Amino acid sequence: MNKKLDARFLTETALLVAIILVMKLTGLSSIPVGPLNMTLTMVPIAIGAILSGPLVGCILGTVYGFTSLYDAISGGSVMTAFFFQISPVHTFILCVVMRSLVGAGAGWIFRSLHKIDPTKSICYFVTGLLTPMLNTFLFMGYIVLVFYKTDYIQDRVAMLGATNPFMFIVLLVGIQGLVEALTGAVIGGGVAKAVAKALGR
Repeated sequence: MNKKLDARFLTETALLVAIILVMKLTGLSSIPVGPLNMTLTMVPIAIGAILSGPLVGCILGTVYGFTSLYDAISGGSVMTAFFFQISPVHTFILCVVMRSLVGAGAGWIFRSLHKIDPTKSICYFVTGLLTPMLNTFLFMGYIVLVFYKTDYIQDRVAMLGATNPFMFIVLLVGIQGLVEALTGAVIGGGVAKAVAKALGR
């Protein structure tokens, strides 16, 4: 029985890792929007975290984090490339560690919501909604914590007319964050719910 569970765990995790990498290679993982990228990779991360728990969510978040770090090193992302020149260590934490926490957090959010959700359905869509929001909170929060005083960020603060760090995040993320959250809820939550039902979970 344990061998069957281990095989299923490895197969599901490998499949979702492959999806993340294919999305990255085909350019489907993110859409450039100004200095940021609208991240669609939160969808498979949310699905994995919902179906298989925090550990798988953490693994998927880490994989995505390393693709983000690659963009920082190669210059694929202007913002994180600038951060990498300032501090490779903090950029690693920003790109990899924060995304690992997002995946693990999504798994724990779903487990907690599933216990209190009388419908056993709403929790899928709420987790799908909250996963990209958690990504935005942790990613932008770390930028504000570590890189807010840099010239790059202060130029954008002035450009946006932000009066404080919170307003800066709201103005910078804007509609992009809303689209990410809705995509996570509809596609991530919907697919996870359908797969869970098909697998009898």
